[in-house]
Amino acid sequence: MNNFRSLKLLDFFQPIFRALNIDYPLMRKMVAMKLLMDQRRVPSILSQNMGKPKKAGNQFLKSLFIYVFYGLALVPFLFLGENYMFQISIMFGIMMFILMTTMISDFSSVLLDVRDKTILHTKPVSSRTISAAKLVHITIYLATITGAFILIPSAVMIAVQGIAYFLLFLAEVMLLILFILALTALTYIFILRFFSGEKLKDIINYVQIALSLGIVIGYQIVARVFDVVDLTFTYEFSWWHAFIPPMWFGAPFEMLFNQQYTSVIIIFSLLAVAAPVLSIYVYYRLMPSFERNLQKLLEEETKNKRKKRLLSTFWEKLVCRSREERFFYRFSTLMLSRERDLKLKVYPTLGLAVIFPFVFLFNQLSFGTYEELVQGQSYLNIYWSNIIIGIVVYMLQFSNSYKGAWIFETTDMDDKSLFYSAALKGFLMTYYLPIFLTLSIIFTIVFSSRIIPDLLVVFLSTVLHTLIAYKVVNDGRIPFSKPFESVQQGGSSMKTFLLMIVAGIFAGIHYAITQLDFGVYVYLALLLIMTPLLWKIVFKEKATMKV
Repeated sequence: MNNFRSLKLLDFFQPIFRALNIDYPLMRKMVAMKLLMDQRRVPSILSQNMGKPKKAGNQFLKSLFIYVFYGLALVPFLFLGENYMFQISIMFGIMMFILMTTMISDFSSVLLDVRDKTILHTKPVSSRTISAAKLVHITIYLATITGAFILIPSAVMIAVQGIAYFLLFLAEVMLLILFILALTALTYIFILRFFSGEKLKDIINYVQIALSLGIVIGYQIVARVFDVVDLTFTYEFSWWHAFIPPMWFGAPFEMLFNQQYTSVIIIFSLLAVAAPVLSIYVYYRLMPSFERNLQKLLEEETKNKRKKRLLSTFWEKLVCRSREERFFYRFSTLMLSRERDLKLKVYPTLGLAVIFPFVFLFNQLSFGTYEELVQGQSYLNIYWSNIIIGIVVYMLQFSNSYKGAWIFETTDMDDKSLFYSAALKGFLMTYYLPIFLTLSIIFTIVFSSRIIPDLLVVFLSTVLHTLIAYKVVNDGRIPFSKPFESVQQGGSSMKTFLLMIVAGIFAGIHYAITQLDFGVYVYLALLLIMTPLLWKIVFKEKATMKV
């Protein structure tokens, strides 16, 4: 366990740990054990290959090659000449997204690990030492990932921008790592201080959604900060720019290499240094409180369950015809709301369904006025939310508890198709309907109540889209009966891509119908007849599904 090079480098900082009243020899042993055990853990970035046979070797080191490939995204920005504020802001924005996504997906379980409390708190080990071991462990891995990520850009950087540029970049990357670590930990500390452990687990899901959306909307926010004149990016300060961390890190480059000493550049430069240092200090001071509050992760939240049960009962009676289907609908909604790994894989996709319609609306505003937008048919952008249908329907096959699916075979039901009928209804009511209602309310406010018939058309089209997705991706197995490791990326990617095109086809039909007098109302009447009829036809034949 003493062969890790990172631990030998850590020994140089031993005096700092001792000054902070941390038992360094014990902390070093704890970190060594964590590093040893982590060699067997499959990073989330390799989870796409989990369906393939596992091979021996350090999985983490294998994942670094993927980060090296990701680093190529930074290279084009190095050729923007002396537009330092723009190029560094974009580059650090990309890095923040990659590193924070990694932090949430791979290291939340480490930062929130309560096993240390169970095992080590019965021994003469201070909570400060335990917390320091966690922090050092995550820092080592984030630093390694970052090193792989910036490997190729660094080589290009030295050749194009020079060694001084690279050294400043490297120093800021170190500060960025500290800032991401502290920001994530402080977020968890705040949540645990005021909420239950169960709520924290849910919020981690929401944070992942936010991070996945960040790459979609973040580049637009940063890019719109700058005006392009003759291929030169000009910057004009607004007060809200102070809340965009990537811009802090661009300021020192602007100050040192372009000799810009304005008050804004100086303040941003100070923030680039002070914010990471201050945040890591605050985290250090709050370590004991954090460890105490981790006990909440062992608690279960029992409030509001009765209200949720009543609401679920109302929906199942509304959408399910038979007692058996209501039973499986209830089971499906519980799986969709409680299967944490399924939520981790599906929620980011649902987040894109919320944001895509607005991204394209804002893009249309760039080419016209708000009045033209409102009077036109831009509300059809709501169909962008339907590109997720195929992905989510495909994921309904998988579960961590797939071995329990044998219980369906013990039922005396001949018609196993009810299982999938109930699961699809559960998806529509649990996942899609909240998104659709949110978008509908906002779109109605923007485009007025004239679009309400169009919104009804969109919803019924979504039900038909869901039926098509079921026929395309279903392989005869009942829902939630396959392990996540069996996800086949090749074939499924092609199928889900084709199902995205189906959303475009429905949007095209809808647009064509709006060109006819009373076309929307005729189309709506046809969908009201066709949709329940097709649902009955698809699930009419008794199917013997496999487990």
